[in-house]
Amino acid sequence: MGEQKEFTVGPAHDVTDRTFVAQHMYRLNDSLPQENGPPRWRWERGGWLLVDRVSGKIQQLTLPEFDSQYSEISWFRNYAAYCGVSDDGQTGFAVIVQLGRRKPLLKKAIGEGTLQSPLCTSPTWRRNPLRIIFSTPNDHSLIFTVKSRAVDLATEDANEAEE
Repeated sequence: MGEQKEFTVGPAHDVTDRTFVAQHMYRLNDSLPQENGPPRWRWERGGWLLVDRVSGKIQQLTLPEFDSQYSEISWFRNYAAYCGVSDDGQTGFAVIVQLGRRKPLLKKAIGEGTLQSPLCTSPTWRRNPLRIIFSTPNDHSLIFTVKSRAVDLATEDANEAEE
């Protein structure tokens, strides 16, 4: 049959009973132009795919500032939260996206400088009210309340009530 060239990695997330999301993994030719011999292949994590179980349709999700090396997504319902990285690798962002919307609900700068490690741990979701907590390696936390199509920074009183 041949070699496997693509697959998904990590746990899938059921969005509805009909759709789910999964992270794409693919083979990349890592050979330099001046190298002779057979191609050198390496596996790379890619973006996220939205899969319709009924129709079989697969589409690539557009996740702003998502970096497969630095970003660790936390899914809840049809929301994704992660720490993203600017194209130049100099700025980190807390990002919340909702499937089906073009723009992110939240894109807030959380760090600058050369990025050598993940900017935050996997964000943590809470419900009633719907909240997301981004925790940075230096134990600083940002808590946002998600209100359908808007996101607000949680107040200090709300933070204390959560504990």
